[in-house]
Amino acid sequence: MPTAEALEARIAELRAQVRRAAATGDRTAARRLRAQLRAAETEWDAAVLGAPETPAPARQSTAAVPVREHVHRALTLLSVPAAPKLVLAVHDAFFSGELVPARLTSLRRDEERSFRAAPYARPYYICAAMTTDLLAPARGLLAVSTWSSAQRMVGPLSPRVDLLTAAIRLARYMIDHGGTPAGQRVLWQLAVSIPGATDGKNIDPEIVRAAAERELEVHRDDDTQQRADAAERAVRQLADPAAQLFGVRLAVADRRRNGA
Repeated sequence: MPTAEALEARIAELRAQVRRAAATGDRTAARRLRAQLRAAETEWDAAVLGAPETPAPARQSTAAVPVREHVHRALTLLSVPAAPKLVLAVHDAFFSGELVPARLTSLRRDEERSFRAAPYARPYYICAAMTTDLLAPARGLLAVSTWSSAQRMVGPLSPRVDLLTAAIRLARYMIDHGGTPAGQRVLWQLAVSIPGATDGKNIDPEIVRAAAERELEVHRDDDTQQRADAAERAVRQLADPAAQLFGVRLAVADRRRNGA
């Protein structure tokens, strides 16, 4: 079975191909690529998330799992930059093991120190989402180093796009694996701001998915372009590999932007 990292790269490439096919009007290719994307996502679910586990055995088996791995699982399920509060909620609703909120406070700084001491020694790092204008760390948002640079960027439209994407991801997971009351609460928190996603009393993952995908079509292209432009600028302006993952201080970013 392919590794999770290989599947994540495959998923990212298929998403780009789907967007290109849709942009050129090739609906046949878009549908074919979309089917391949769904299959890759299913493989990722099997490789990383596995089948639903019973609470007691799972907690015993994950008791010694490092904080960074708990965060990585939650972020990988969401597939978008997320605040610690959402990471914690997703972890508690969909995964096992204890994740103490206080331990997230210094996680990104610890990851950056580890990367600077031994670059790329780990298969992944919990890094910073980066603003598209200043290439600085986006306040309070965590990302995964194996994501593409564009996926880790956050522009004006990104908060809405990422909320919709996260809702779609969680809804699909619940459709495929079943939901729990905790999972429904997390999905409700995301879906309540999506038109047509709830009736005010009940929540259906399939309805949430469809409503989120409809709205996502409105914002996705502009957001994707803004993120891609910022990612290209980051490659040109940030020679330091650590800065490409963890951002630069605002003063440095301002000087680079003024120089450009």
